[in-house]
Amino acid sequence: MNHDLQNNIQHIINQIDICIRNRNDEALALSTLAQKFGYSEYYFSRKFKQISGMQFRDYLRYRKLAFALHQIRNTQNNILDIALDYGFSSHEAFTRAFKSAYGITPSECRKKDVPAVLRTIIKPFDCYLLSNDKADMQQTANAIKTYFVTIPAHKFLHIKNYESIGYWDFWQKQNLIPGQDYQTVCRLLDTIQGKLDAPCENSPNSHGGQIMAFINDPAGRICSWGIPLAECYGVRLPSDYDGNIPSQMLMIDVPEADYLVFEHGPFDFDTENRLVEEKMEKTMREFDYSATGYHLDLSPGRIFYFYHDCKRFWKYIRPVKR
Repeated sequence: MNHDLQNNIQHIINQIDICIRNRNDEALALSTLAQKFGYSEYYFSRKFKQISGMQFRDYLRYRKLAFALHQIRNTQNNILDIALDYGFSSHEAFTRAFKSAYGITPSECRKKDVPAVLRTIIKPFDCYLLSNDKADMQQTANAIKTYFVTIPAHKFLHIKNYESIGYWDFWQKQNLIPGQDYQTVCRLLDTIQGKLDAPCENSPNSHGGQIMAFINDPAGRICSWGIPLAECYGVRLPSDYDGNIPSQMLMIDVPEADYLVFEHGPFDFDTENRLVEEKMEKTMREFDYSATGYHLDLSPGRIFYFYHDCKRFWKYIRPVKR
């Protein structure tokens, strides 16, 4: 997908939020947004779904619900007024959509102060997992943000090690396997087109789009919290990827699923890496799943992603389910 299209769709995403805040529903029409950037409705609709993993109308509905939830949490505005403000025709229609998205009704959310969380969508055109509104995140005392995302179906091209413990040990072991050493693998992955985690322009790195992951695999080593994990290194690709697959690598299909993200912002690798690691581990260990309606999904085959880029963030992305 070309760079201009990625940038334009990101601008459209930004424009959607501006229009929702300004209650400018006319500007949110698919035809209006497509025309503004010189696309046909069909082309824009198809590319939007390819990038975001959902239909434009569904994305728009979820964003309006996200803004409405913020109002319910932080104001005493009448729920019907909130519903009408965000384009819902009635209290009943709003309640159905809200409960479908968050598992509770708007009145329950306000009355019981249930900590419903906004579920955002992975956006490869942003280069990494995003939350669209900082107010929608839970903020811990140690500056680590936690939020939920729904990641659309995709593929993961990777190498796997069943015995390694951590990044450095992983590569020490892989470097002993012909054709799976660090230089060879990174060079091969650099040639793969269409990676979903391409680096942002203002934070380049030598192997953009390549990440660590952990798969719940019966053949893996037992980790500190009691399940068998196999460590992996690879790239995420669109679900319809049909390009080259290097012979020494594996490709798996990852279905759409919910995840919990633990994110720390930029840090100095030389002086803060150990401290950030300790903060992340403590936050994950102490996170209260019971307050969210989710729990960690320990099912075989579920995948955990790990992003480590000191110029941008440190992220653990853990599979969850209700």
